[in-house]
Parts: sequence; structure tokens; C-alpha cells
Amino acid sequence: MLRESTSGAVVLPGDPGYEAAHTVYGTTYGQSSAPALVVQVADAEDVRLAVAFARDNGLVLSVRSGGHSGSGFSTNVGGLVIDLRRLNEVEVLDRNSGLVRIGAGAVWGDVATTLGAKGLALSSGDTVSVGVGGLTLGGGIGWLVRQYGLALDSLVEASVVTASGEHLRASSDENADLFWAIRGGGGNFGVITSFTFEAHPLAGVVAGTLRYGDDDLSTALTGWRDVMRVAPEELNTTFLAMPDFPGMPGGVQILVAYAATDAAEADAAIAPLRALPGFQGDDISSRAYADLLEEAHPPEGMLIVGHNAFARVFDDDTIAAVARMYTELGGSVLMIRSLTGAFQRVPNDATAFGFRDSEVLLISVAFFPPDTPAEATDRVRGLWGEVEPHLTGTYAGFSSAPDGEDPALLYPPDTLARLVEVKRKYDPANLFRRNHNIRPVAG
Repeated sequence: MLRESTSGAVVLPGDPGYEAAHTVYGTTYGQSSAPALVVQVADAEDVRLAVAFARDNGLVLSVRSGGHSGSGFSTNVGGLVIDLRRLNEVEVLDRNSGLVRIGAGAVWGDVATTLGAKGLALSSGDTVSVGVGGLTLGGGIGWLVRQYGLALDSLVEASVVTASGEHLRASSDENADLFWAIRGGGGNFGVITSFTFEAHPLAGVVAGTLRYGDDDLSTALTGWRDVMRVAPEELNTTFLAMPDFPGMPGGVQILVAYAATDAAEADAAIAPLRALPGFQGDDISSRAYADLLEEAHPPEGMLIVGHNAFARVFDDDTIAAVARMYTELGGSVLMIRSLTGAFQRVPNDATAFGFRDSEVLLISVAFFPPDTPAEATDRVRGLWGEVEPHLTGTYAGFSSAPDGEDPALLYPPDTLARLVEVKRKYDPANLFRRNHNIRPVAG
């Protein structure tokens, strides 16, 4: 039996700890979670055994690192969950080169703290409990995206257990097709047990929040866009407009992280943002990079309707459409992340992550009571539909589509065709399908 074979633990319904073992962040959104078993793996051999058990018994298979899948893919009903959280090592292999090995079950808060003690950092997510595995495989847009690109841009090697049970090394010179695919293609091709990254020197950041009046959203968006088009790459910003939540004041804000510790340079870079109309004040200060990462606290018990998409050019027409949508929605959260810089310098076909020519990533989230009629949520989708003609592909990392996004929205056509070929090679039976699935057949 699997329980006797694994070095970790197999947790079944009724066992002590079952609730903690299968509960994930996604259940906040009302997603179902009742797996037949959770395998808390201790090493790559445990992963191989769990994959084989799911495959041979026809079980739906989920892979969990941090458990933050907005679509609920970190768990399932009636299947097997591979829980990677025990694979949480963070090891600096060479401080001079920045080479680090990180288990797929580690979370970014621990990574930032450990690397920060060595004067290093990785471009990562901005939530402490998000897992390294899921975020890296989907891209990884965070506080250092303009300076160091995506999380996956720093990846140099990964250890992968495939559907057939092989334990492979994926890098630029070994299983290069698999290495290309896992950088943006998500968990479609196997279970990654560990990553080797090349971290970057970073002593700290100058960061905080700038607050503005919200009289004219279009004017605020236009000013922010114009500043970011000429800003140094060390300046990473997110434009945020939101209503008041308990313990979270709303309004128009610009979240800032300047990826260096020189206060004078940071002040010079941030000064044009302080000069924008409606500026009211800020809390900018020097801090450790790890201190930027916080825990997300979405309103409990609410129905969440979210959308995201890239915009190649954040022009005036797009800004007008976005401002109109936000105003008409009322009570929604609008978040726009500035990209460009290192993010754009990577060629579109160098990894499976598409849409590198994008200027911004737009995210819109609306909250409703759980008994809200469908007409209200349909209205949100309708308003988003008015913005969509100005936008291009979707970012899988922020998707909450319950059945997964259409791959045609996530990848340019040539990239998707190449991903299908890699899927056909490494997972022809589509065992790894609890994800934004790339089927091993075209179309």
C-alpha cells in the first residue's frame, strides 16, 4: 500500500489532520475540497509513488505547493492530492554567483527572508504564503518584475517527476524542450520537486504607498502611465483603486518598490509620482525586501468575480474604458501592474510565457454576497467585455476560472502549438490535467 511505501504521510478522510491537509487558500472562494487521500511527500521518490498510484487507479491528481490556485486546482473531490509542503528547503549553493536551490513546497516569504540574510533576492510573488512551485511555473509577476523580470526568468534548472515515473533534470542543456515548457506552461508536464535559481544581489528596497484623491481616475491613470514609461527599471509600481475595506483604507494608491537602497536615487525616481495631481502623502521608507511580502486577506464569505489581461499599449482609449468600468462597477478593486524593463527584454519564444510585449497587466476583482443573483455577476462580465477589445492575453497566475482558462487566451498560437507537442511527449494520457490544461491533442 501507498501508506507503507512512502517516507512522508498519507492522510485519509477521518484521519486526524485531514481537514488541515486538504484545506487550501482557494476554499475562500467557495471551491470544493474533499480528496480521497492527501500524500504529504518527503522526497522525489514519494512523488513518483504518488503519481504512479493516481495513474494506476484512475484518480484525479492535484499538486499543491502553496495552495493558492484561484481556480481551486490545488485540491479536488475524490482524487489524490500531492502535497509538496515538506519539500521546503531554501539553500544558497553559491553566494557569489547567486545560485540557490529551493524546494517546490517552499513559500516566498521564507525564500525572501533566507535569501535576504545573504544579500540576495529573487523576483517573486508578493504574498508570503504563495508557493514557489505554482507561481514559478505560471510566470511570477511581483515587486521586482521591471528590474529582474519574472520569477521563471531566473530559473536555471528543475527536477521533474513525469507521468511515466521518470525523474528528469530539466535545464537549457538537458531535456531542453521540457525546460522551455515548464517556464510558463504550468503543471501540465510533471511534478517539479525542486528548482535551482540564479538569485540577484539586493541589499534592500525603498518602498511604500503613495495616496491620492480619487476625483478623476482617468487623469490619475494617465499620469501614472506617463511616469512609468520613462522611469528607471529599479522603480516597480502598481496602480490601485479600491473601496474601503475593514482595516484597509481605499481610494487611489500607487504601490512602490525601488530595487536599491540609495535614498537619493529612490527619491529622484519617485518624485514624478509625488508630483502627480491629487497627491496626498506617502509612507515611503527603506526596508528589507522580505518586508514587502504580505498575507492576502480577501473578504471572507464573499463571491469573488475576477478578470485579468495584458495590454500591449496602455493608451488613452484603454484608460478611458478601464475608468468607465471601475466607475460603473462600484465597490470593485482595480489593480494595474507596470511591466516593461527586464520583463520585455526576454524574447516571446524564449520561454512558454507569452505576451512579453505588454506594457501593463490589468486586474479587476468584484465582491458580492454569496446569494447575489446571476444578473449582477453577469453585469461584471459584461463591463469587462467592454474593456476586452483593448487587451490581449490572460495571466494564468491570477485566473480564478473554475474550469481553467482557455489555453488560447494564455498563449500566442505558436507557443500553444509547441506546448501541445511537449505535452504529447511527456504526458500523452493527460494525467496532469488539474490545471489550465494543455491537452495533448491540437484544438
